[in-house]
Amino acid sequence: MKLCITEKPSVAKDIAKILGADAPRGGYFEGSGYCVTWTFGHLCQLKEPHDYTEGWKRWSLGVLPMIPAKFGIKLIPEESYEKQFHVIETLAAQAEEIINCGDAGQEGELIQRWVMQKAGVKCPVKRLWISSLTDESIREGFAKLEPEEKFNNLYHAGLSRAIGDWILGMNGTRLFSLKYSSPGNVLSIGRVQTPTLALIVQRHFEVERFKPEDFWELKSTYRDVTFNATSGRFTSLEEAEAVLETLRDKPMTIKDVQQKQGRESAPRLFDLTSLQVETNKKWGWTAEQTLRLIQTLYEKKVTTYPRVDTTYLSDDLYPKIPDILGRMTPYSTLTATLLGGKIEKSKKVFDNSKVTDHHAIIPTGQSPTVLVGDERKLYHLIALRFIAVFYPDCRFMTTTVLGEVEERQFKASGKVITSPGWREVYAGTNEPKDKEETTPDGDDKILPEFAVGELGPQEPSLLKKTTQPPKYYTEGTLLRAMESAGKTVDDESLREAMKENGIGRPSTRASIIETLFKRRYITRVRKNIMATQAGIDLIGTIKEELLKSAKLTGLWENKLRRIERGDYSAAQFIDELKTLMNEIVINVLSDNSFSKINTGVTEAKSSGKGGASDGQASAGGDKPKPTKPRAPRTTKFEQVTCPQCGQGHILKGRTAFGCSRYKEGCTLRLNFTDYPETLTPAKLAKKLKKS
Repeated sequence: MKLCITEKPSVAKDIAKILGADAPRGGYFEGSGYCVTWTFGHLCQLKEPHDYTEGWKRWSLGVLPMIPAKFGIKLIPEESYEKQFHVIETLAAQAEEIINCGDAGQEGELIQRWVMQKAGVKCPVKRLWISSLTDESIREGFAKLEPEEKFNNLYHAGLSRAIGDWILGMNGTRLFSLKYSSPGNVLSIGRVQTPTLALIVQRHFEVERFKPEDFWELKSTYRDVTFNATSGRFTSLEEAEAVLETLRDKPMTIKDVQQKQGRESAPRLFDLTSLQVETNKKWGWTAEQTLRLIQTLYEKKVTTYPRVDTTYLSDDLYPKIPDILGRMTPYSTLTATLLGGKIEKSKKVFDNSKVTDHHAIIPTGQSPTVLVGDERKLYHLIALRFIAVFYPDCRFMTTTVLGEVEERQFKASGKVITSPGWREVYAGTNEPKDKEETTPDGDDKILPEFAVGELGPQEPSLLKKTTQPPKYYTEGTLLRAMESAGKTVDDESLREAMKENGIGRPSTRASIIETLFKRRYITRVRKNIMATQAGIDLIGTIKEELLKSAKLTGLWENKLRRIERGDYSAAQFIDELKTLMNEIVINVLSDNSFSKINTGVTEAKSSGKGGASDGQASAGGDKPKPTKPRAPRTTKFEQVTCPQCGQGHILKGRTAFGCSRYKEGCTLRLNFTDYPETLTPAKLAKKLKKS
C-alpha cells in the first residue's frame, strides 16, 4: 500500500479521486492500492520550555536564556489532532511507500516532516510537488514524483526558522516581560515582529518631528501652456518675488522642441505581497484577508499556488499559455486578440532564473463560476493582470518644450498615447492607478505646435506649496517595507533584487502584522497603521539593534534563503542566534532604568496550533501572577485614553469632546448632546468604558 499524506482533508479528497482511492474510511480514503490521509496544518510543534525541564516552567530571570541541548517536537495536545495523528501513524506502519503531498513550500515541508518523524516512518518517502490543484496538475505531479532527499535543504531552512523563532520568542518574551512589563502583562518579542514594529515606530517619530516648510515654485504661462522653471524652488518669498519681477513683461523664446517615442510594459504578474498591496490599496483589505481569499481560490482550483515571492513564470509554462487563455471563456473578448496570433515569449514574463519553488500567481483556466463575493473580485484582478502581460506594450509620444525668459529656463511636457496596447485590457476599469504603472511623465496633456526660435508674451507666477510629512504606513505600504527591509522602493527590478533581504516570508507577513495588532503594539486609524504608546515604549527599551533593525533582520532572512539553497549552514545560523540571545540577556539584566510598559495583554497561553512562529506562541509555562494595585484617580481629561485610536487622550472643545491626535488623523468626536459637557473626567471615562 502507498500512503499519501496531504495538508488538508479537501486536498486529500481531490487527490484520492485522481488515484481511484474513492472509499472513505475513518480519517482517510482507500482504493487502487493507495490510502490518502491528511493533517490539519500543523499536528506537531516544537516542545515548550517545561517539556525539557520542570525548572523552565516558572517564569524566572534566573533561568534565562533557555537553550535546549537538542530541540524536540511533540503532538499538539488537542483531541482531534491526536486522533488524526493516530490514523496517520497506523497507516504509516503498514505502508510500503509514503508520498508527501503537503503544500509545496517551506512550511508545508516542515509540517509533513515533523508528522512523519513523530510517526517513526521507516519506509521510502517521495515528494509530490505541484503548483495547482487541477486534475491535470495532480496527474502530472504523480507522474514525476521526486525523492524526499531533494527537499532536505528546504526542510532544514524551515526547521532553522522555527528554532530561531523559538530561541528569540520564548526567551525574549519572558526576558522583557519580567524586566519591563507592568505586573501580569506580557511583552511579546519576535525575530520578525519586533523589527516590523520598529519600522512603524520610526515612522511615528518621523511624522511627529516633521516641521513643515513653505516653498514657492516659479511658473510661466505661454500660449495657454504652463511652463515650470527648471531651477528648482524658492524657500524665501522675498527672493521668489524679486525673480518674478525681473520676468514681468518680458517675452519667452522657445529654445528647443523634442518629440520622443516611449513604451510601457504591462504591470508584472502578482506574487503574494504585490497582490496583498494591490487589494489593500483598492479595497482596504487586510493582508490576512487577502491571503485567506487567495488560498480559497487555490483550493477551488481556479488559481495557482499563492505563497510565492516571484512575479515570473518558468519557461515550461509557455506552451500551456494558449490553453489557459482559451479556457478563460468569461474573458473571451480580451483573449481573442491573443489567440489569433503567436503569443510573445517575453523575458519580463518568462525567466527560469527568477523562479525557485513556484511561479507567479495566475489563473489555471478552470471556470470561476464556483466563486462568490470577494472571491470573484480577487479572481478578476488576477485574470486581467494575466491577460495584460501578453498584450503589446503601450506606446506614446512625449513632447518636451524648453523656453527661456531673461536667461531663466522653463520646461513644459505633454504626452499622447499612440497605441494603448495592454491598457486596452483595463479600458473602462480606471486601472491601473499606481505611479509605477503609469507612463513616465505622468502628464497627459496634448501640447500645441511650437517652433524653435518663436517668442511671445508670457505671464510669470508663483505657486506656494508646503513640504509634507512622510505618510503613515498602510497595510499595503508596510508589506512593501517588510519586503525591502524598510527601504521605500518603487522600481520593480530593484524591488526584485531586494527581496532576498526582506524580513519575514510572503506567507507569514500577514500573520506578523495581525500579531502586532493582537499585542496592542499598533492600532489602525482608517487605513493608517500607527504605533501605540506600548509599542513606542517597547522599541525605545530595546537596545540591541539586531533585534529591531529591519536591515539586519533582513540579513537573517537572507541566510535562511541560503540554507534553502544549500550554501549556508543551518547549525551556524542557530549558533549565531544562541550567541545573540546570551548577549541580549546580559544587556537587559544589567539595565537599571526601571522603566515599565503596559500593553494590557496578560494572556500567555500556548497557541495550540504549533505553527505559530516568531514568538507568536506563548513563552510557555506559568506566567507571573499579576498584583492588583489601586487604580489612580481620573481627575483630568488627559488621563482618558482615546477609545478610537488608543494613542491620544481626550480634549474638551466648544461643542464636543475630541482626541489630542486629531492632527494625525484621529476622527473621534463625542458631541455634547450624547456626552454632556458637565461630565467629569472620571464619569466620561466610565461612560466610554461601557459604550
